[in-house]
Amino acid sequence: MKLKFLLAVSCALAQPAAAAPTTAPSTAQASLNLAQKGPLENLDLSQLANGIRDGAFNSEAITAAYLARIAAIDDSGPKLNAVIATFPDALDQARSMDAEYRAGRYRGPMHGIPILVKDNVEVAGPLPTTAGSLALAGNITNRDAPFIARLRAAGAVILGKTNLSEWANIRSRNSTSGWSAVGGLTKNPHALDRNSCGSSSGSGAAAAAALAAGTIGTETDGSITCPAGVNGVVGFKPTVGLVSRRFVIPISHSQDTAGPMTRSVRDAAIMLTAMAGSDPQDAATADADRWRGDYGNGLSIDGLKGMRIGVMRAPNANTALFDAAIATLKAGGAQVVLLDTSKIDRQKIGQGEFKVLLAELKADLASYLQALPDGLVPHKTLADIIAFNKAYANTELQYFGQDIFEAADKEKGLDDPAYLEALATSRGLATNALNQMFASNKVDVIIAQTNGPAWVSTLGKGDAFSGPSASQLPAVAGFPHLTVPMGLSGGLPIGLSFIGPKWHDHDILKAGFAYEQLSKARVAPEFRTQLESN
Repeated sequence: MKLKFLLAVSCALAQPAAAAPTTAPSTAQASLNLAQKGPLENLDLSQLANGIRDGAFNSEAITAAYLARIAAIDDSGPKLNAVIATFPDALDQARSMDAEYRAGRYRGPMHGIPILVKDNVEVAGPLPTTAGSLALAGNITNRDAPFIARLRAAGAVILGKTNLSEWANIRSRNSTSGWSAVGGLTKNPHALDRNSCGSSSGSGAAAAAALAAGTIGTETDGSITCPAGVNGVVGFKPTVGLVSRRFVIPISHSQDTAGPMTRSVRDAAIMLTAMAGSDPQDAATADADRWRGDYGNGLSIDGLKGMRIGVMRAPNANTALFDAAIATLKAGGAQVVLLDTSKIDRQKIGQGEFKVLLAELKADLASYLQALPDGLVPHKTLADIIAFNKAYANTELQYFGQDIFEAADKEKGLDDPAYLEALATSRGLATNALNQMFASNKVDVIIAQTNGPAWVSTLGKGDAFSGPSASQLPAVAGFPHLTVPMGLSGGLPIGLSFIGPKWHDHDILKAGFAYEQLSKARVAPEFRTQLESN
């Protein structure tokens, strides 16, 4: 079991039950069957699920294989630092799912499937939820976030916790994405000297390196889509309100959401089906039950036929890859329309958004800390966390400071007119810009380049972002955003974004799936020490 953090300090409802086959393999036979199917990294969630359903594999064999792969790749070998810790009962969880299968109960495609969860999401068990900070080393709540409970109800095995940019990358403007005091620096499996982006860096790197069948990330603005893009996997940020945020360490109740990160669009759809649903204690999810469904239904290689797609071109996009993606969409039967984005006031949106994030961080983090079970964490406010970081500066502040925390702590609260104006302005501009593009151009989906190639990680020198970013408009508006691998630029992955109207999550999954099947653009990582051009 990985316990690096200890050393650093001293459902949707379940899928309807279906009859399982009358025979089930022994773990030895299941392990042999798994090995005969080829390397574990070549088997995605859907293939593993089919193997469990058909009685060829079992959860114990799959879970043991992933634990061995984590030990070989994350603890040793390339040492990705993608996984902070694994749960000591992971194999027991798997055996329980296998026992159910043998008894004739099959929960659906998540039955016995091992997943990794970003370490700002609470999961019942002995591991703390730290957001990468030593300040939360004692945060063992022994409770599941509601969407984790839904995944368990669907049969998922919770394998462990992934590293992240500390405090979900909201501590400093000069942060290095993928670094936390608890987990160290996450490496990009395509080139180990390159950044894995953030804040769901460990989830992105782990998905790409096949350390689990799927992973969970969270996003406020770009924290799922950027690490998915630079690590060359699928990342899905749902409509804000489709997935509960309760028991997730917050930044912003206006923009936060959790979502799946996987090696295929179908896998993301399977995970989302289990995760989505209303939570009476998260007001944003009031309409989720009206919209959720089986997101795997209707995924087809013909899904682009008759679809009208709007194109947002960025001046610093990779023209060759983007043009090839557009050609693929056209070949799949889509009609493509170039969008005019010149009148979008991105600067004003960004200024308003930053004010909102500062104010909501201070308020929402205090609410989270103060509602924790007694005796776990002495810190009750953002000011307490700032003081802790100063007291432990040799570890927490060794590479960069906490200027954003300090700015947020000066905010006046959620009834401050300046905050309310910033919220109305940023959300209004972003929502109107997207809705206008959808309506006036009669498009179903908007595409853009997700990211530029990963940059060299330089602890203490911040991030050297390159290329465009597609995350801001859907993040501020709360609209769904999917990224799918588009190919390599200089040996490094770039993603293609699919953005849809609010609650149209299924539509963009359909478009992304068809593109994925036609393009076959995902490239598995090679764990190079560095690129030849370095």
